[in-house]
Amino acid sequence: MASPSRTAGFSTMTKVLHQHNNAANNSNSNNSTTSSQPETHFGFQNVPESMKEALVKQVFANVATKYDIMNDVMSGGVHRLWKDHFMRTLAPTPGTKLLDVAGGTGDIAMRFLDYCKETHGDSTAQVTVFDINPNMLEVGKERFTKTPYHNTSQVSFMEGNAENLEHIPDNSMDAYTIAFGIRNCTHVDRVLKEAYRVLKPGGRFMCLEFSKVENPVISKVYDVFSFDVIPTMGQIVANDRDSYQYLVESIRKFPPQKEFAKMIKDAGFTVMGQGYEDLTFGVAAIHSGFKL
Repeated sequence: MASPSRTAGFSTMTKVLHQHNNAANNSNSNNSTTSSQPETHFGFQNVPESMKEALVKQVFANVATKYDIMNDVMSGGVHRLWKDHFMRTLAPTPGTKLLDVAGGTGDIAMRFLDYCKETHGDSTAQVTVFDINPNMLEVGKERFTKTPYHNTSQVSFMEGNAENLEHIPDNSMDAYTIAFGIRNCTHVDRVLKEAYRVLKPGGRFMCLEFSKVENPVISKVYDVFSFDVIPTMGQIVANDRDSYQYLVESIRKFPPQKEFAKMIKDAGFTVMGQGYEDLTFGVAAIHSGFKL
């Protein structure tokens, strides 16, 4: 995969990053303790942990109305097949209660309810769409107004941080899904522990995320597509190059498949086999764990 030096001249962060950096520099001149704050990554740039949530929220506020379109661009449309396979792998049963985290636009939630209806004739399944960004949730709410699930108990929306599901009771969900969202969280270990807490015994955690391509030839092609094509398409389609540059960089900073599978185990989940399934040469992967 491309290294930060490979794209250093190409990478630009969102305007809010520069604003935060300026604020941090001003604070540093008045408070020497600022520099001792723990850091994390925002794309290829290191930022204070306390800053990342605001930066990520700004990115998704920027892309909310074009998010699903840009998923088509970023995956060549293949994300639709991945998500369909993701839902078939989850294979929800009648009456399943699902928490879909980072699911603001409602894409996974819609697939879940449609699967339950078409496979089981079930109208008792319920999904809570949970997202940190109100702009993304508004897109999801609007999507559901055009469906038979609108104004029913089958779907609800909740704003909050995946690291602290304070309004979701212990042992209350049959399934927890998160698609293309966990890599944007500051503390992935906290997200996993919260997922474990809210699932019922026997409940299933499933994550669909962009991952690491091992084949060197395919990896090289994927790098060119990621760093040259996707940000350019972000500029053309959404008039926002920076946000899509961040999204590409965030993929490269996410742990590879085996490392993330271990993190899921460390959170308490029981993992079957290697714990993940590669999709499209590892461009994406489905991770799974059970609360047993």
